[in-house]
Amino acid sequence: MGIWQPLPDGTPAEVMHFVEHLRLLKDRTGLSLVSLGTRTSYSKSSWQRYLNGQQPPPRQAVLALCRVAGLDAAEAARFGARWELAMRAWPRPDAVRPGLADAVRPDTARADAVRADVVRADAPAAPSWDDLGEDEDTLPWWVPQEEPAPGKAPPWKLFAYAAAAVLVILLTGLLLVLS
Repeated sequence: MGIWQPLPDGTPAEVMHFVEHLRLLKDRTGLSLVSLGTRTSYSKSSWQRYLNGQQPPPRQAVLALCRVAGLDAAEAARFGARWELAMRAWPRPDAVRPGLADAVRPDTARADAVRADVVRADAPAAPSWDDLGEDEDTLPWWVPQEEPAPGKAPPWKLFAYAAAAVLVILLTGLLLVLS
């Protein structure tokens, strides 16, 4: 804990600030990356990428870390704001990797067709980073789900109430017989 790889050169200040606070929060938990992965349903290698600034974490991963670290709602909201700023500043990958078009040899018609597909201007754009940071819940199976609607008790509660009523009746009958 506390020993981290330096962030890549040219990392924007907002991203550095966010990743540094993410690292501090992870260190505050006292958990290894494996344990953190188990408690948040994000893998050890994902956390390594997030904490080394190689990939932006999804919002739900940040919220899961906040929950594991025991942050209150106000602190978690501040982390959410830091995440928003970092996502806006996070370096975007190029649609075509540098050097890919140069790597194609133009000596055959097939190679020319491939090059045209790679560098074609009207090709669909790569997915945006905003699409990668979706706000969908990815909670582990052991996290309690939402409570049922008021007025409708879950089946296990009905069974518990019935068992309690039967027990009270049996004990009352036993007391009457013994007295």
